[in-house]
Amino acid sequence: MTVIYVLGGIVLIIAIAVVAVSMQRNQQGEDEDPLQARLAEFIQRGDVTSLEEIELSQPFAQRVIIPVMNRIGEFSARFTPQKTIQTTARQFELAGNPWPIDPATFLLLRLVLGVVFGALMIAVTFLYPLSDKTLNNLAYILVGAFFGFWYPHYTLTRKITSRQTEIRKAMPDALDLLTICVEAGLGFEAAMSKVAEKWDNQLALAFSRTLKEIQLGKVRREALKDMSDRLGIPEMTSFVAAIIQSEQLGVSLAKVLRIQADQMRVKRRQFAEEQAHKAPIKMIIPMALLIFPSILIIILTPAILQFMSSGV
Repeated sequence: MTVIYVLGGIVLIIAIAVVAVSMQRNQQGEDEDPLQARLAEFIQRGDVTSLEEIELSQPFAQRVIIPVMNRIGEFSARFTPQKTIQTTARQFELAGNPWPIDPATFLLLRLVLGVVFGALMIAVTFLYPLSDKTLNNLAYILVGAFFGFWYPHYTLTRKITSRQTEIRKAMPDALDLLTICVEAGLGFEAAMSKVAEKWDNQLALAFSRTLKEIQLGKVRREALKDMSDRLGIPEMTSFVAAIIQSEQLGVSLAKVLRIQADQMRVKRRQFAEEQAHKAPIKMIIPMALLIFPSILIIILTPAILQFMSSGV
């Protein structure tokens, strides 16, 4: 029992450290160097100090926990299949990089959470046995470990779905604004900047990143293709293909944008109708588990009480 508690405590500490590192990176930004930021702060204030004092002035998480977790992530990446890392990186890209961690650290976090939940279920089954049979207790432990390993992947999948749904809903209005701006005399890039300035959603962020890539020297055709690959939405792929084709053939861009806006509005309505048709099927489970039993209780209780009081 002591060994189990010690191992469970060590694994729990590692999981807490991974979460703390993720939160710390999220507050600072992915590309920001904390040591450089601290050095710039000292230079701006005019304090004369050594590099060692500047490094010691950083929080404990930045000096100890983050380097340790980076080493653990690098070590785990050596034993992780490259295809798995690439698949996870692709999922991070589709989700908009919601967490400031790399794919190897995310996979390590899934493993750590699986071990933590499994260790917790072991402790629970030893302290408060859920069943007298060993096989049932083993099943509970395996379910806990599977939940800890599966839940981060489920959260990432939900973020991908919500991001793509948000972009689908915003595309018709964004294309209407693009059409108005282009017909008013603005260029396509200037119209995209207007969309990025007007809204604060995932589509505006994607347009803003594409504009930055174009400003850094990337060809507009390649920047648009990369944007459609990052989003992974068929509507965006068809939109980018139409823009590139109009640029190559010399077709009026305003006309193409208006046609695309009409098509996106039709697709958004079809998507809403599809979700509405799925609603009755999704309502079957709560109706069968919650509503129908309540109705049966309300209807049958008076009859049962009357039958019992009759003495039959």
